[in-house]
Amino acid sequence: MDKRCILILGGARSGKSRFAQNLAESRGGKVLFVATAEALDVDMRARIEKHRRERPNSWRTLEASTDIAPRISSHMHDASTVIIDCLTLLVSNLLLGQERGFCAQPQIESAAEEWILKEVQALIELIESAPASFLIVSNEVGLGLVPENKLGRIYRDLLGRANQLLAEHADEVYFMVSGIPMKVKG
Repeated sequence: MDKRCILILGGARSGKSRFAQNLAESRGGKVLFVATAEALDVDMRARIEKHRRERPNSWRTLEASTDIAPRISSHMHDASTVIIDCLTLLVSNLLLGQERGFCAQPQIESAAEEWILKEVQALIELIESAPASFLIVSNEVGLGLVPENKLGRIYRDLLGRANQLLAEHADEVYFMVSGIPMKVKG
């Protein structure tokens, strides 16, 4: 099976994760599932647990909220497919991460953009060099209203930029609408 990079975009609850999982199952082989969510509250803990139950037991899971490229590299082993679910939360984790302190900086946008683009570039380099296929899930957040606060606008813009960079390097891009995949590239 040929190596592919597939980006799966869509809105919340559009079927992105299910589509990625179905693609991975159809490809066969060993799967490394990279979960970027952080269980910071009761609701998120419940969502994470639900997603865990929905994944096949044979898949390995790596929980990595930041610095994912080197962590994936050290955990890939013999995986033929890597699912990253999701870029949306990775960008949020980077933007809001306490250890980064972006929210306290007057130039939050430039500092966050530099860090996020560095993370995305490291991921692209891993995708290009690794022998596995990558399925990357991300939300398309630029279709709705303009966020009312500055941090929301910065987040929307940075996620949009990260999505564009990955789409540029992806072999295939899908946009999910109500559980239906629409192929937009490849």
